[in-house]
Amino acid sequence: MVPVENLIGFIVASAVLVVMPGPSVLFVIGRTLALGRTGGLLSVLGNALGMLPLVAAVALGVGALVAQSVVLFTIVKIAGALYLVWLGVQAIRHRRDAAATSDVAPRSPWRLLAEGFVVGVTNPKTIAFFVAVLPQFVSFPAGAIPLQLAELGVAFIVLALAFDSVWVFAAGAARSWFGRSPKRIEHLSAAGGVMMIGLGGVLAVSGNKH
Repeated sequence: MVPVENLIGFIVASAVLVVMPGPSVLFVIGRTLALGRTGGLLSVLGNALGMLPLVAAVALGVGALVAQSVVLFTIVKIAGALYLVWLGVQAIRHRRDAAATSDVAPRSPWRLLAEGFVVGVTNPKTIAFFVAVLPQFVSFPAGAIPLQLAELGVAFIVLALAFDSVWVFAAGAARSWFGRSPKRIEHLSAAGGVMMIGLGGVLAVSGNKH
């Protein structure tokens, strides 16, 4: 088990990181603007579930291999970026469907969960963060290292799930206000798609691991 003082320190450090606007926040806002509050929350949940395999990989040592391999890291990065661009394009293509709904996502909940999962599991920055930060809060005399890494990873996922949900409700409130006009919600959904395309482009051209 992770010592209490280590866990508290990790939670504080993670909370600071999670509340800062970054790729995850932009993804959540873009999805909420495009699909509504329900779509945003399902995307957040899927994204969080996508982090679980990354936590397991880091706990087992596989994550370190990916983070240290330029080729593997780049493959994961490009795959995730292309998927974000594809989601953005779909949001723009189906903007009229979004304008015809209020807060109900026009797609299957399982599909939205799966899309969020793919984004979460292909996020190379999350892999790099887990590999670089989780070991810093492990106590070697406290017990099995893989178990401690898993505990810290799950704590981070819970924090991300909570804070990202707050962003969903904020973006959902803005969408509801704009939603008084079908034309405005159509433009807003397209804007969410553009955000995801832009985010994918930024992630694709960003540098590899430091």
